[in-house]
Amino acid sequence: MAMDQSRRAFLKRSAALGVAGAAAPFVTNLAAIGEAAASTAADYKALVCVFLYGGNDYGNTLPPYDQASYNLYNAARPGLAHVRSTLDATVLTPTAALAGGRQYALAPTMASLLPIFDAGRMAVVLNVGTLAQPTTKAQYTSRSVPLPPKLFSHNDQQSYWQSSSPEGANSGWGGRIGDLFQSGNGTATLTCINASGNAVFLSGRTAVQYAVSTSGPIPLLGNSSSLFGSQLAASSIRTLMGGAGTGLLGMEHGRISQRSLDLFSQVNSALAGAPAANFNLFPASNSLADQLKIVARLISVSQELGAKRQVFFVSLGGFDTHDGLLTQHPTLVGLVADAMRAFYDTTVALNIADKVTTFTASDFGRTLQSNDDGSDHGWGSMHFVAGGAVNGKRFYGTPPAIGNNTPDDVGQGRLLPSISVDQYASTLASWFGVSASDMRTVLPNIGNYNQSTWNLGFV
Repeated sequence: MAMDQSRRAFLKRSAALGVAGAAAPFVTNLAAIGEAAASTAADYKALVCVFLYGGNDYGNTLPPYDQASYNLYNAARPGLAHVRSTLDATVLTPTAALAGGRQYALAPTMASLLPIFDAGRMAVVLNVGTLAQPTTKAQYTSRSVPLPPKLFSHNDQQSYWQSSSPEGANSGWGGRIGDLFQSGNGTATLTCINASGNAVFLSGRTAVQYAVSTSGPIPLLGNSSSLFGSQLAASSIRTLMGGAGTGLLGMEHGRISQRSLDLFSQVNSALAGAPAANFNLFPASNSLADQLKIVARLISVSQELGAKRQVFFVSLGGFDTHDGLLTQHPTLVGLVADAMRAFYDTTVALNIADKVTTFTASDFGRTLQSNDDGSDHGWGSMHFVAGGAVNGKRFYGTPPAIGNNTPDDVGQGRLLPSISVDQYASTLASWFGVSASDMRTVLPNIGNYNQSTWNLGFV
Protein backbone atom coordinates (compact mmCIF):
# COMPACT_ATOMS: atom_id res chain seq x y z
CA MET A 1 0.00 0.00 0.00
CA ALA A 2 2.78 2.42 0.89
CA MET A 3 4.52 1.61 -2.39
CA ASP A 4 1.32 2.38 -4.34
CA GLN A 5 0.92 5.70 -2.54
CA SER A 6 4.55 6.61 -3.19
CA ARG A 7 4.20 5.73 -6.87
CA ARG A 8 1.07 7.87 -7.23
CA ALA A 9 2.78 10.79 -5.50
CA PHE A 10 5.83 10.40 -7.72
CA LEU A 11 3.71 10.31 -10.87
CA LYS A 12 1.76 13.38 -9.82
CA ARG A 13 4.95 15.36 -9.16
CA SER A 14 6.54 14.13 -12.38
CA ALA A 15 3.50 15.12 -14.42
CA ALA A 16 3.78 18.65 -13.10
CA LEU A 17 7.35 18.96 -14.27
CA GLY A 18 6.62 18.57 -17.98
CA VAL A 19 10.32 18.04 -18.65
CA ALA A 20 10.29 16.65 -22.17
CA GLY A 21 9.71 18.15 -25.60
CA ALA A 22 8.08 16.96 -28.79
CA ALA A 23 10.71 14.31 -29.54
CA ALA A 24 9.44 12.21 -26.62
CA PRO A 25 5.69 12.02 -27.17
CA PHE A 26 4.67 10.77 -23.76
CA VAL A 27 6.96 12.16 -21.13
CA THR A 28 5.35 15.59 -20.99
CA ASN A 29 2.92 14.12 -18.50
CA LEU A 30 3.78 10.97 -16.54
CA ALA A 31 0.36 10.61 -14.96
CA ALA A 32 -0.97 7.08 -14.98
CA ILE A 33 -3.71 6.02 -17.36
CA GLY A 34 -6.51 3.87 -16.06
CA GLU A 35 -8.92 5.89 -13.93
CA ALA A 36 -12.50 5.32 -15.00
CA ALA A 37 -13.77 7.87 -17.49
CA ALA A 38 -16.87 9.83 -16.60
CA SER A 39 -18.35 9.59 -20.09
CA THR A 40 -18.73 7.05 -22.86
CA ALA A 41 -19.54 7.48 -26.53
CA ALA A 42 -20.94 5.26 -29.26
CA ASP A 43 -20.19 7.59 -32.17
CA TYR A 44 -17.05 9.50 -33.20
CA LYS A 45 -16.29 13.19 -32.58
CA ALA A 46 -13.14 15.29 -32.76
CA LEU A 47 -12.28 18.78 -31.54
CA VAL A 48 -9.40 20.56 -33.27
CA CYS A 49 -7.86 23.65 -31.64
CA VAL A 50 -6.02 26.01 -34.01
CA PHE A 51 -3.88 28.19 -31.75
CA LEU A 52 -2.43 31.42 -33.15
CA TYR A 53 0.60 32.20 -31.02
CA GLY A 54 1.52 35.82 -30.39
CA GLY A 55 -1.92 37.42 -30.14
CA ASN A 56 -3.89 37.79 -33.36
CA ASP A 57 -4.87 41.29 -34.49
CA TYR A 58 -8.67 41.22 -34.47
CA GLY A 59 -9.08 44.55 -36.30
CA ASN A 60 -7.48 43.36 -39.51
CA THR A 61 -8.79 39.79 -39.27
CA LEU A 62 -12.44 40.79 -39.12
CA PRO A 63 -12.54 44.46 -40.16
CA PRO A 64 -15.77 46.47 -39.85
CA TYR A 65 -17.41 47.05 -43.23
CA ASP A 66 -20.54 49.17 -42.86
CA GLN A 67 -19.58 52.75 -43.65
CA ALA A 68 -20.08 54.22 -40.19
CA SER A 69 -18.11 51.46 -38.49
CA TYR A 70 -15.42 51.46 -41.15
CA ASN A 71 -14.91 55.19 -40.66
CA LEU A 72 -14.28 54.65 -36.93
CA TYR A 73 -11.96 51.71 -37.64
CA ASN A 74 -9.99 53.68 -40.23
CA ALA A 75 -9.70 56.66 -37.89
CA ALA A 76 -8.41 54.44 -35.06
CA ARG A 77 -5.56 53.02 -37.13
CA PRO A 78 -4.75 55.32 -40.01
CA GLY A 79 -2.33 53.72 -42.41
CA LEU A 80 -3.01 50.22 -41.03
CA ALA A 81 -6.69 49.73 -41.86
CA HIS A 82 -7.66 47.71 -44.90
CA VAL A 83 -8.81 49.88 -47.80
CA ARG A 84 -12.58 49.46 -47.77
CA SER A 85 -12.88 48.56 -51.45
CA THR A 86 -10.55 45.57 -50.90
CA LEU A 87 -13.14 44.16 -48.50
CA ASP A 88 -16.02 44.16 -50.99
CA ALA A 89 -15.44 40.54 -52.01
CA THR A 90 -15.28 39.16 -48.46
CA VAL A 91 -18.24 40.85 -46.78
CA LEU A 92 -20.04 38.40 -44.50
CA THR A 93 -23.80 38.23 -44.99
CA PRO A 94 -25.25 36.38 -41.99
CA THR A 95 -28.67 34.75 -41.90
CA ALA A 96 -29.63 37.16 -39.12
CA ALA A 97 -28.39 40.72 -39.74
CA LEU A 98 -26.56 42.46 -36.93
CA ALA A 99 -28.31 45.25 -35.08
CA GLY A 100 -27.70 48.82 -36.16
CA GLY A 101 -26.64 47.85 -39.65
CA ARG A 102 -23.27 46.57 -38.41
CA GLN A 103 -21.29 44.57 -40.96
CA TYR A 104 -17.98 42.76 -40.97
CA ALA A 105 -15.74 41.36 -43.68
CA LEU A 106 -13.00 38.78 -43.65
CA ALA A 107 -9.46 39.97 -44.31
CA PRO A 108 -8.97 39.78 -48.10
CA THR A 109 -6.45 36.94 -47.80
CA MET A 110 -9.03 34.90 -45.87
CA ALA A 111 -11.41 34.73 -48.83
CA SER A 112 -11.10 30.94 -48.95
CA LEU A 113 -13.23 30.73 -45.78
CA LEU A 114 -16.14 32.67 -47.26
CA PRO A 115 -17.79 29.63 -48.95
CA ILE A 116 -17.80 27.75 -45.64
CA PHE A 117 -19.49 30.68 -43.91
CA ASP A 118 -22.01 31.06 -46.73
CA ALA A 119 -22.79 27.34 -46.58
CA GLY A 120 -23.70 27.71 -42.90
CA ARG A 121 -20.72 25.70 -41.67
CA MET A 122 -18.65 28.50 -40.11
CA ALA A 123 -19.60 30.83 -37.27
CA VAL A 124 -17.92 33.99 -36.04
CA VAL A 125 -17.75 34.47 -32.27
CA LEU A 126 -17.30 38.11 -31.30
CA ASN A 127 -15.08 39.45 -28.53
CA VAL A 128 -13.90 36.28 -26.79
CA GLY A 129 -11.21 36.44 -24.14
CA THR A 130 -9.93 35.33 -20.77
CA LEU A 131 -12.06 36.20 -17.76
CA ALA A 132 -12.43 34.83 -14.26
CA GLN A 133 -16.11 35.86 -14.09
CA PRO A 134 -18.45 38.25 -15.91
CA THR A 135 -16.75 41.64 -15.72
CA THR A 136 -17.93 45.16 -16.49
CA LYS A 137 -15.64 48.03 -17.37
CA ALA A 138 -16.37 49.68 -14.03
CA GLN A 139 -15.40 46.49 -12.22
CA TYR A 140 -12.21 46.21 -14.27
CA THR A 141 -11.29 49.83 -13.58
CA SER A 142 -11.88 49.52 -9.84
CA ARG A 143 -10.35 46.02 -9.71
CA SER A 144 -13.40 44.98 -7.69
CA VAL A 145 -13.63 41.47 -9.20
CA PRO A 146 -11.00 38.79 -9.82
CA LEU A 147 -9.21 39.25 -13.15
CA PRO A 148 -7.03 36.86 -15.14
CA PRO A 149 -3.50 37.16 -13.74
CA LYS A 150 -0.88 39.08 -15.73
CA LEU A 151 -3.18 40.40 -18.43
CA PHE A 152 -1.45 41.22 -21.72
CA SER A 153 1.43 38.80 -20.93
CA HIS A 154 2.00 36.25 -23.69
CA ASN A 155 2.94 33.23 -21.60
CA ASP A 156 0.32 33.73 -18.91
CA GLN A 157 -2.54 34.49 -21.30
CA GLN A 158 -1.62 31.55 -23.54
CA SER A 159 -1.77 29.39 -20.43
CA TYR A 160 -5.00 30.96 -19.15
CA TRP A 161 -6.66 30.44 -22.54
CA GLN A 162 -5.61 26.80 -22.58
CA SER A 163 -5.97 25.87 -18.91
CA SER A 164 -7.85 28.54 -16.90
CA SER A 165 -4.61 29.04 -14.93
CA PRO A 166 -1.48 31.18 -15.42
CA GLU A 167 1.87 29.87 -16.62
CA GLY A 168 2.88 26.76 -14.71
CA ALA A 169 -0.49 24.99 -14.99
CA ASN A 170 -0.23 21.22 -15.37
CA SER A 171 -3.56 20.52 -17.09
CA GLY A 172 -5.63 22.22 -19.78
CA TRP A 173 -9.30 22.07 -20.66
CA GLY A 174 -8.63 19.96 -23.75
CA GLY A 175 -6.80 17.41 -21.64
CA ARG A 176 -9.48 17.50 -18.95
CA ILE A 177 -12.05 16.71 -21.63
CA GLY A 178 -9.78 13.83 -22.59
CA ASP A 179 -9.80 12.61 -18.99
CA LEU A 180 -13.54 11.98 -19.27
CA PHE A 181 -13.43 10.00 -22.50
CA GLN A 182 -10.08 8.24 -22.70
CA SER A 183 -11.23 4.92 -21.25
CA GLY A 184 -13.83 4.67 -24.02
CA ASN A 185 -11.10 4.72 -26.67
CA GLY A 186 -9.33 1.56 -27.81
CA THR A 187 -5.99 3.13 -26.86
CA ALA A 188 -6.31 5.79 -24.18
CA THR A 189 -3.09 7.56 -25.20
CA LEU A 190 -4.59 8.43 -28.59
CA THR A 191 -7.27 10.65 -27.02
CA CYS A 192 -5.25 13.88 -26.95
CA ILE A 193 -2.97 14.37 -29.95
CA ASN A 194 -0.63 17.30 -30.53
CA ALA A 195 0.69 17.94 -34.05
CA SER A 196 2.74 21.00 -33.09
CA GLY A 197 4.89 19.98 -30.13
CA ASN A 198 3.68 20.46 -26.57
CA ALA A 199 0.87 22.55 -25.07
CA VAL A 200 -0.76 22.56 -21.66
CA PHE A 201 -4.13 22.56 -23.47
CA LEU A 202 -3.88 18.80 -24.08
CA SER A 203 -2.45 17.73 -20.71
CA GLY A 204 -5.09 16.15 -18.52
CA ARG A 205 -5.07 15.17 -14.91
CA THR A 206 -4.70 11.57 -16.10
CA ALA A 207 -4.74 11.91 -19.90
CA VAL A 208 -1.40 12.43 -21.60
CA GLN A 209 -0.79 14.18 -24.89
CA TYR A 210 0.57 12.12 -27.74
CA ALA A 211 2.85 14.12 -30.02
CA VAL A 212 3.04 13.42 -33.74
CA SER A 213 5.05 15.00 -36.52
CA THR A 214 3.50 16.11 -39.79
CA SER A 215 4.53 12.77 -41.29
CA GLY A 216 3.17 10.59 -38.50
CA PRO A 217 4.19 9.16 -35.12
CA ILE A 218 7.57 10.17 -33.73
CA PRO A 219 9.82 7.11 -33.39
CA LEU A 220 12.25 6.56 -30.57
CA LEU A 221 15.83 6.42 -31.89
CA GLY A 222 14.54 7.46 -35.29
CA ASN A 223 13.12 3.93 -35.62
CA SER A 224 16.53 2.91 -36.92
CA SER A 225 17.16 -0.81 -37.40
CA SER A 226 20.80 -0.37 -36.39
CA LEU A 227 22.83 1.65 -33.92
CA PHE A 228 26.41 2.54 -34.83
CA GLY A 229 26.07 -0.03 -37.61
CA SER A 230 24.91 -2.81 -35.30
CA GLN A 231 21.42 -4.32 -35.37
CA LEU A 232 22.18 -6.09 -32.09
CA ALA A 233 23.01 -2.76 -30.42
CA ALA A 234 19.71 -1.25 -31.61
CA SER A 235 17.75 -4.26 -30.39
CA SER A 236 19.55 -4.26 -27.06
CA ILE A 237 18.94 -0.58 -26.33
CA ARG A 238 15.24 -1.00 -27.14
CA THR A 239 15.11 -3.88 -24.70
CA LEU A 240 16.82 -1.76 -22.05
CA MET A 241 14.54 1.21 -22.73
CA GLY A 242 11.42 -0.89 -22.37
CA GLY A 243 12.68 -2.85 -19.38
CA ALA A 244 11.20 -2.63 -15.91
CA GLY A 245 14.19 -0.78 -14.48
CA THR A 246 14.71 -0.21 -10.77
CA GLY A 247 13.13 2.42 -8.58
CA LEU A 248 10.13 4.59 -9.40
CA LEU A 249 11.86 6.62 -12.10
CA GLY A 250 13.33 3.57 -13.80
CA MET A 251 10.04 1.70 -13.80
CA GLU A 252 8.11 4.65 -15.17
CA HIS A 253 10.74 5.34 -17.84
CA GLY A 254 10.55 1.74 -18.98
CA ARG A 255 6.76 1.74 -19.07
CA ILE A 256 6.62 4.92 -21.13
CA SER A 257 9.38 3.87 -23.49
CA GLN A 258 7.70 0.53 -24.17
CA ARG A 259 4.40 2.32 -24.76
CA SER A 260 6.12 4.58 -27.28
CA LEU A 261 7.59 1.62 -29.15
CA ASP A 262 4.25 -0.20 -29.21
CA LEU A 263 2.22 2.84 -30.25
CA PHE A 264 4.62 3.76 -33.04
CA SER A 265 3.92 0.42 -34.68
CA GLN A 266 0.17 0.68 -34.10
CA VAL A 267 -0.25 4.21 -35.44
CA ASN A 268 2.20 3.79 -38.29
CA SER A 269 0.40 0.66 -39.44
CA ALA A 270 -2.98 2.39 -39.34
CA LEU A 271 -1.69 5.42 -41.27
CA ALA A 272 -0.40 3.12 -44.00
CA GLY A 273 -4.06 2.81 -44.97
CA ALA A 274 -4.34 6.60 -45.28
CA PRO A 275 -1.35 7.60 -47.41
CA ALA A 276 -0.55 11.29 -47.50
CA ALA A 277 -0.87 11.27 -51.29
CA ASN A 278 -4.61 10.70 -50.90
CA PHE A 279 -4.98 13.96 -48.97
CA ASN A 280 -4.24 16.29 -51.84
CA LEU A 281 -6.42 19.29 -50.95
CA PHE A 282 -3.87 20.77 -48.56
CA PRO A 283 -1.66 23.59 -49.91
CA ALA A 284 2.12 23.31 -49.96
CA SER A 285 4.48 25.62 -48.05
CA ASN A 286 1.97 26.00 -45.23
CA SER A 287 3.07 24.56 -41.88
CA LEU A 288 -0.43 24.80 -40.41
CA ALA A 289 -1.83 22.90 -43.39
CA ASP A 290 0.82 20.23 -42.86
CA GLN A 291 -0.31 19.82 -39.24
CA LEU A 292 -3.99 19.67 -40.18
CA LYS A 293 -3.17 17.13 -42.87
CA ILE A 294 -1.78 14.65 -40.34
CA VAL A 295 -4.79 15.35 -38.12
CA ALA A 296 -7.08 14.50 -41.06
CA ARG A 297 -5.14 11.31 -41.73
CA LEU A 298 -5.38 10.26 -38.08
CA ILE A 299 -9.10 10.99 -37.97
CA SER A 300 -9.58 8.93 -41.12
CA VAL A 301 -8.14 5.87 -39.33
CA SER A 302 -9.85 6.50 -35.98
CA GLN A 303 -11.95 3.38 -36.40
CA GLU A 304 -8.85 1.23 -36.91
CA LEU A 305 -7.36 2.80 -33.79
CA GLY A 306 -10.53 2.25 -31.78
CA ALA A 307 -11.01 5.95 -31.06
CA LYS A 308 -14.43 7.42 -30.26
CA ARG A 309 -13.43 10.83 -28.94
CA GLN A 310 -10.25 12.75 -29.81
CA VAL A 311 -8.95 16.25 -29.11
CA PHE A 312 -6.24 17.69 -31.39
CA PHE A 313 -3.97 20.73 -31.19
CA VAL A 314 -2.25 22.54 -34.06
CA SER A 315 -0.66 25.97 -34.07
CA LEU A 316 0.94 28.77 -36.04
CA GLY A 317 3.22 31.47 -34.63
CA GLY A 318 4.22 34.96 -35.69
CA PHE A 319 1.13 36.91 -34.60
CA ASP A 320 2.98 39.27 -32.23
CA THR A 321 2.75 42.06 -34.81
CA HIS A 322 4.17 45.07 -33.00
CA ASP A 323 5.43 46.18 -36.38
CA GLY A 324 5.04 45.15 -39.99
CA LEU A 325 1.33 44.49 -39.55
CA LEU A 326 0.49 45.30 -43.15
CA THR A 327 3.21 43.07 -44.54
CA GLN A 328 3.11 40.15 -42.10
CA HIS A 329 -0.49 39.78 -40.99
CA PRO A 330 -2.15 39.23 -44.40
CA THR A 331 0.21 36.32 -45.05
CA LEU A 332 -0.39 34.78 -41.63
CA VAL A 333 -4.19 34.88 -41.74
CA GLY A 334 -4.06 33.69 -45.35
CA LEU A 335 -2.17 30.60 -44.19
CA VAL A 336 -4.80 30.02 -41.49
CA ALA A 337 -7.71 30.38 -43.90
CA ASP A 338 -6.23 28.15 -46.59
CA ALA A 339 -5.32 25.45 -44.06
CA MET A 340 -8.74 25.49 -42.39
CA ARG A 341 -10.52 25.44 -45.75
CA ALA A 342 -8.50 22.44 -46.94
CA PHE A 343 -9.13 20.64 -43.66
CA TYR A 344 -12.88 21.27 -43.80
CA ASP A 345 -13.09 20.19 -47.44
CA THR A 346 -11.18 17.01 -46.57
CA THR A 347 -13.63 16.15 -43.79
CA VAL A 348 -16.44 16.62 -46.31
CA ALA A 349 -14.68 14.29 -48.76
CA LEU A 350 -14.27 11.74 -45.95
CA ASN A 351 -17.97 12.10 -45.07
CA ILE A 352 -17.13 13.06 -41.48
CA ALA A 353 -17.60 16.85 -41.55
CA ASP A 354 -20.40 16.71 -38.96
CA LYS A 355 -18.12 14.79 -36.59
CA VAL A 356 -15.22 17.28 -36.58
CA THR A 357 -15.30 20.81 -35.17
CA THR A 358 -12.35 23.17 -35.62
CA PHE A 359 -11.96 26.39 -33.65
CA THR A 360 -9.41 29.18 -33.39
CA ALA A 361 -7.74 30.49 -30.24
CA SER A 362 -4.94 32.96 -29.47
CA ASP A 363 -3.13 34.59 -26.54
CA PHE A 364 -5.30 37.70 -26.83
CA GLY A 365 -6.45 40.27 -29.36
CA ARG A 366 -4.48 43.44 -29.99
CA THR A 367 -5.03 47.15 -29.67
CA LEU A 368 -7.14 48.79 -32.35
CA GLN A 369 -4.96 51.88 -32.14
CA SER A 370 -1.74 51.54 -34.06
CA ASN A 371 1.69 51.25 -32.51
CA ASP A 372 3.78 52.79 -35.27
CA ASP A 373 3.26 50.21 -38.05
CA GLY A 374 1.82 47.52 -35.78
CA SER A 375 -0.44 46.99 -32.79
CA ASP A 376 0.16 46.25 -29.12
CA HIS A 377 -1.05 43.49 -26.80
CA GLY A 378 -4.79 43.50 -26.23
CA TRP A 379 -7.47 41.33 -24.65
CA GLY A 380 -10.69 40.24 -26.38
CA SER A 381 -10.65 39.03 -29.98
CA MET A 382 -12.75 37.48 -32.77
CA HIS A 383 -12.71 33.75 -33.43
CA PHE A 384 -13.94 31.25 -36.00
CA VAL A 385 -15.59 27.85 -35.53
CA ALA A 386 -15.97 25.54 -38.54
CA GLY A 387 -17.42 22.10 -39.15
CA GLY A 388 -20.43 20.21 -40.39
CA ALA A 389 -22.17 20.46 -37.01
CA VAL A 390 -21.64 24.23 -36.70
CA ASN A 391 -24.70 26.48 -36.71
CA GLY A 392 -22.99 28.84 -39.07
CA LYS A 393 -23.59 31.86 -41.25
CA ARG A 394 -24.11 33.69 -38.00
CA PHE A 395 -22.35 35.97 -35.56
CA TYR A 396 -22.44 35.07 -31.89
CA GLY A 397 -22.01 37.77 -29.29
CA THR A 398 -22.41 41.53 -29.50
CA PRO A 399 -20.36 43.70 -31.88
CA PRO A 400 -18.17 45.90 -29.67
CA ALA A 401 -18.09 49.66 -30.02
CA ILE A 402 -15.17 50.82 -32.15
CA GLY A 403 -12.61 53.33 -30.92
CA ASN A 404 -10.49 54.24 -27.94
CA ASN A 405 -11.87 54.08 -24.39
CA THR A 406 -15.36 53.09 -25.48
CA PRO A 407 -17.68 51.27 -23.05
CA ASP A 408 -16.38 48.02 -24.57
CA ASP A 409 -12.64 48.56 -24.28
CA VAL A 410 -10.14 49.39 -21.59
CA GLY A 411 -8.07 51.81 -23.66
CA GLN A 412 -6.49 51.90 -27.11
CA GLY A 413 -9.15 49.57 -28.46
CA ARG A 414 -8.24 46.72 -26.10
CA LEU A 415 -11.54 44.91 -25.98
CA LEU A 416 -13.00 43.91 -22.62
CA PRO A 417 -14.26 40.39 -23.46
CA SER A 418 -18.01 40.00 -23.55
CA ILE A 419 -17.73 36.21 -24.04
CA SER A 420 -15.33 34.30 -21.81
CA VAL A 421 -13.08 31.49 -22.94
CA ASP A 422 -15.02 29.36 -20.45
CA GLN A 423 -18.30 29.95 -22.32
CA TYR A 424 -16.61 29.39 -25.68
CA ALA A 425 -15.05 26.17 -24.38
CA SER A 426 -18.18 24.90 -22.64
CA THR A 427 -20.14 25.24 -25.88
CA LEU A 428 -17.56 23.07 -27.65
CA ALA A 429 -17.36 20.64 -24.73
CA SER A 430 -21.13 20.26 -24.63
CA TRP A 431 -21.22 19.28 -28.32
CA PHE A 432 -18.39 16.83 -27.64
CA GLY A 433 -20.50 15.11 -25.00
CA VAL A 434 -19.39 16.62 -21.68
CA SER A 435 -22.34 16.69 -19.32
CA ALA A 436 -23.40 19.76 -17.36
CA SER A 437 -22.42 17.96 -14.16
CA ASP A 438 -18.87 17.42 -15.47
CA MET A 439 -18.44 20.91 -16.91
CA ARG A 440 -17.00 22.36 -13.69
CA THR A 441 -14.34 19.65 -13.74
CA VAL A 442 -13.29 20.68 -17.23
CA LEU A 443 -13.70 24.44 -16.68
CA PRO A 444 -13.23 25.46 -13.04
CA ASN A 445 -14.57 29.00 -13.58
CA ILE A 446 -17.71 28.08 -15.51
CA GLY A 447 -19.76 28.09 -12.31
CA ASN A 448 -19.26 31.87 -12.17
CA TYR A 449 -21.58 32.21 -15.18
CA ASN A 450 -25.32 31.70 -15.39
CA GLN A 451 -25.85 28.15 -16.63
CA SER A 452 -28.10 29.42 -19.42
CA THR A 453 -24.96 30.98 -20.98
CA TRP A 454 -22.80 27.87 -20.82
CA ASN A 455 -23.87 26.85 -24.31
CA LEU A 456 -23.81 29.70 -26.81
CA GLY A 457 -25.36 27.53 -29.52
CA PHE A 458 -22.79 27.89 -32.28
CA VAL A 459 -22.35 24.12 -32.50
